[in-house]
Amino acid sequence: MAPVRRGTEPHGRPLNNRCRQGMFWHGWAWSVALCVLLSVGLPVRAAVPPAEYRVKAVFLFNFAQFVDWPQDAFTAPGQPFVIGVLGKDPFGAELDAVVRGETVAQRSLVVERYYTVAELHNCNILYIARSEIGHLPQILTALKGRSILTVSDADGDDQTGVMIRLVNRSNRVRLQIDVGAAKAGHLTISSKLLRPAEIVGGPEG
Repeated sequence: MAPVRRGTEPHGRPLNNRCRQGMFWHGWAWSVALCVLLSVGLPVRAAVPPAEYRVKAVFLFNFAQFVDWPQDAFTAPGQPFVIGVLGKDPFGAELDAVVRGETVAQRSLVVERYYTVAELHNCNILYIARSEIGHLPQILTALKGRSILTVSDADGDDQTGVMIRLVNRSNRVRLQIDVGAAKAGHLTISSKLLRPAEIVGGPEG
């Protein structure tokens, strides 16, 4: 099966106007939404697809706003900021709709989808789908030394090295952040994300 191309829906169809319905917020509004989500959490019982992954798409977009990447993470001035999805994509068109028309540090945002970690080139945020968690050690080994923010929402505690996890706790979605893993990737996470999060996996220094 051929990989899903950039700027398409997961089944290869061009994105159309219906994908944008209800998604005409600007970047500042997404940031406000994130602050609300971080302060009260996302109720799991209300978070059923597609609503759950619409909210998680907003999280991914906002991670791009609240994490600093080193200059050498970008090889050209016009290089876009890439949010990648590795494995079986749960977002559908939601993630494309959230980032469409948005920028990060004057870089356009694009979504790419990968079947294998070998397909990654200029990825900045990588959502590792639940379908790939069985291969997590190999994935993280392949990404070692690269400034790629790894994110997962898979169940289970054995996800050492994933930088940000969206976890279910007391019927709400909360953040777990491995600051040590982020620093190893030369990434700096804003205190706005760190304050409400549970810090795991190693020292902040």
